Amino acid sequence: MKLLHIDSSITGEQSVSRQLTASIVGALTRADPALDVARRDLAADPLPHLDLAALPGDTGEAAIASAAVLEEFLASDIVVIGAPMYNFGVPGQLKAWIDRIMIAGRTFAYTAEGPKGLARPKRVIVAVSRGGFYGVESPSAAAEHVETYLTSVFGFIGISPEFVVAEGIAVGPEQRATAIAAADRHIVALAA
Repeated sequence: MKLLHIDSSITGEQSVSRQLTASIVGALTRADPALDVARRDLAADPLPHLDLAALPGDTGEAAIASAAVLEEFLASDIVVIGAPMYNFGVPGQLKAWIDRIMIAGRTFAYTAEGPKGLARPKRVIVAVSRGGFYGVESPSAAAEHVETYLTSVFGFIGISPEFVVAEGIAVGPEQRATAIAAADRHIVALAA
């Protein structure tokens, strides 16, 4: 089985989403040491934003790179994604990656009955980190556009993502530690 590990945070060692993806990948590889793990760091090696040269059918370098990203995603059985909330949404570098996997005729199709997901079944686990509180019960819930966006994106291609969330991490050191501990407990349950 193949696992694709995606990180998108620009904050390096201080990143909670990177800490969580590492924990998820560690738990999954302990549960199945035979997992073949590939890693893509979208902050260290960003993809350019989508343009006409990166679209399928083109034969230039951008199209070849885009095709490689798509094939890497399609070949994976498990995808672990670090998605920090930046200004209420996903980082631009993660959006650039998403633009490479949302390809008509490959991961979705438009039909007379509506869109149809074509991505083969796979497990997608998203580690979300948020500086404030944006959960369903919070006053700021309407500003949460990471889980909602990624649920829509992956649902569109036929995948139901799972989420591990650490929120309130910018409130203070105690809340940060509490949020990470709660996320780690969730990770143990996911890997079981």
